[in-house]
Amino acid sequence: MLLLLKAFVLGLVEGITEFLPISSTGHLIIASVFIDYPEARRAMFDIFIQLGAIMAVVWHYRVRLTDLARRTPSDGAARGLVFKVLLAFLPAAAAGFLFHHFIEDHLFNIPNVAAALIVGGVILLLVERRTRQPAVHALEDTRWSDAAWIGLAQVASLFPGVSRAGATIVGGLLVGLNRPAATEFSFYLAIPTLTAASLYSLLKSLDQLSTDDIAPLAVGLATAFVSALVVIRSFIAYVQSHDFRAFGYYRIVLGFALLGLAVLA
Repeated sequence: MLLLLKAFVLGLVEGITEFLPISSTGHLIIASVFIDYPEARRAMFDIFIQLGAIMAVVWHYRVRLTDLARRTPSDGAARGLVFKVLLAFLPAAAAGFLFHHFIEDHLFNIPNVAAALIVGGVILLLVERRTRQPAVHALEDTRWSDAAWIGLAQVASLFPGVSRAGATIVGGLLVGLNRPAATEFSFYLAIPTLTAASLYSLLKSLDQLSTDDIAPLAVGLATAFVSALVVIRSFIAYVQSHDFRAFGYYRIVLGFALLGLAVLA
């Protein structure tokens, strides 16, 4: 029962943080340490529950994704959006494939996460101080160059604590997308990025699965799905009339708190 409660907590953390610019990986590392989730199962569990968050994006956008798939063969704008998302997916996919062992072995620790949270928070605040007017207000108006730069920005999210959502949203803002368009592009880009990363890691971890894992994995997946769906819908409404400064301040405060804990530990 205690393991199921821990699975619920981690699923909740994943669902709440995956699509906000505050780093789900960083929060999962922190939460796993504090609730003492079994070390041997933790990496595989974190990967698996990420699928719940992906399912939430697909469910929320199911009507638009179905329409996009229907229009893609004959509609240039729809086809262009699909290929722009795939273009943005490639840089992080290639970098992750080449360097994932190094990242897992050397970067997954609280001091690195704390530093990334602070730096990312400062960058978010600096980006929000700009007065430049956005040039792209609709998702399908995203340019090829925009997609390429967002894809390069996503590479930074391989560093634990940076945040995939934060990197791609900031990348979108810097190239001229407005907040709703940058947020939506980040959601669309999450589908191939998180799916590929999760399936690749799960295939490597299949030999570690046992029947004892079924219940906690199911609890974590379901919790991540429900909580992510609530956050996605709330966040989309939020960005219509708010900027991202609150997330920047949150990252900085959390980062310094973690550094303090690391020093005292």
